[in-house]
Amino acid sequence: MKIEKLGFNKWFFDKIDSTKLIDHQIARVITVNKDSYTIDNGKGEVSAEVTGKLMFSADSPLDYPATGDWVIAQYFDNDSFAIISEIVPRKSVLKRKTSGKKIEFQLIATNIDTGLIVQSLDNNYNLRRLERYLVMINQSDIQPVVLLSKSDLLPVSEIDKKVDEIHALIPDLRVLPFSNEDNTKLKLVKELLAPRKTYCLLGSSGVGKSTLINNLLDEVRLKTHNVREKDGKGRHITTCRHLIKLKNGAMIIDTPGMRELGNFAIDTGIHGTFDEITELSNQCRYNDCTHTQEQGCSILAALKDGIISQERYQNFVKLNNESAFYEMSYIEKKRKDKKFGKLVKSVMKEKKYRR
Repeated sequence: MKIEKLGFNKWFFDKIDSTKLIDHQIARVITVNKDSYTIDNGKGEVSAEVTGKLMFSADSPLDYPATGDWVIAQYFDNDSFAIISEIVPRKSVLKRKTSGKKIEFQLIATNIDTGLIVQSLDNNYNLRRLERYLVMINQSDIQPVVLLSKSDLLPVSEIDKKVDEIHALIPDLRVLPFSNEDNTKLKLVKELLAPRKTYCLLGSSGVGKSTLINNLLDEVRLKTHNVREKDGKGRHITTCRHLIKLKNGAMIIDTPGMRELGNFAIDTGIHGTFDEITELSNQCRYNDCTHTQEQGCSILAALKDGIISQERYQNFVKLNNESAFYEMSYIEKKRKDKKFGKLVKSVMKEKKYRR
């Protein structure tokens, strides 16, 4: 297999210093397991590690290889092991805030062409959560597609109603209901996936992501689990992000279910998801309008007139405020880290001088 079949193209090649390929090779990161990686140069998958230089020059998790990355690596022991020395510039980066109180980015996957947001047509269906996923995907300049799983649970009229609800928010968004129990509808999902393109499955645990991949592969490769009957929630089965090659040449990345989806630094994502609201903001009387209480706020006027729903408005404000808070905290953290780094260098310099 050539690396082009793994999605490599001219866009990435133009970002590489070709002189580095004299004794190194281009490969794609297939799996990340803490400090170890699996990469593929088109000839097969091998284990890999990063160089000490790459490790110690990293300022954040964003500076380490992620599933989907293209890397420059040197192969050893008859091409059975490799050392990653450099990450090729990324075409897209799918990231979120780390779970919990820690304010840092968590890399989900890179070089994604299409993000497949999976919601099941049971208790998991939630428009506000869908908006959060769309913000994350739109921020990364990735094409979003919504897959509504478990369509066998509802009559066609109810499914059409939910599709209309989504289109009322974002008219051009592609929405595809399907069931893992219905081969006809699964065929529609398969037709969506194009050769040499990379897709990423996103959604909560229990919506059927792993089962979908097994169906796309026509084999049971990933473990699956039923949702809990008492609350309809799934249990985590996927524990790491793995790039899977499908028979038709498309590639798909399964991700662990996300119960917490925080975003920050998402101006583009907000605009792409709430475009009708952000366009109204340009008509507000004040440039620094918070859209919560000001006189002359076009968004509040549209809310009063029923042009914007209360739920959508509240989610817009919540995501904006949340993003601003996390971003300020992140900037402050980076500032403190920088000061600490300078202090360490100063102490080390002083020790060296005393010697």
